[in-house]
Amino acid sequence: MEFLIATHNLKKREELRRILAPLGIEVYLDYEKGVFLNEVEETGKTFEENAMLKAVGGCADSMMPCIADDSGLCVDALDGRPGVLSARYHGEETSYAEKMAFLLEELKDVPEENRTARFVSAVACVFPDGRRFTVRGACEGKIGYAPRGDNGFGYDPVFMVGDRSFAELTAAEKDALSHRGNALRKLAEELKNYI
Repeated sequence: MEFLIATHNLKKREELRRILAPLGIEVYLDYEKGVFLNEVEETGKTFEENAMLKAVGGCADSMMPCIADDSGLCVDALDGRPGVLSARYHGEETSYAEKMAFLLEELKDVPEENRTARFVSAVACVFPDGRRFTVRGACEGKIGYAPRGDNGFGYDPVFMVGDRSFAELTAAEKDALSHRGNALRKLAEELKNYI
């Protein structure tokens, strides 16, 4: 069965492919199927709302089952920020290196025991016949003091699980622990009721 993923992030697509392949599900980006997805304004107040907006839009544009995720970093010392605004934190046009530098500056006086955080991922799935659902995954960790590692993307270099950052983990290690990996495993289980 073929699904579209409403993203242009190749790393997200690869993560999704690895986890859904055992179900016989093939995952494609829009251009790989010759369709164009309109940009969706993320106006939701929750990760689930934003994921559903993207999945509904992707399904409508492609007439294929569509999966979309919305994820972000929630830092306890910052009252849950950056949260649903993670990709736009400290400005939409800033790089993740700049976003991480800003985040670390905000936390410069916060002691290690209060640097707790979690990555959250909500994944929405929408079918052309109107069926839809969302699942959520999370991964608990802490914010480090400097970026570490070359793997991963986004805030991975500053998100610590134990003594390593997400960017220091292999793809398989990250899949086993990550918020998105947890959400995608729930997605795979839920999809068994739909396909």
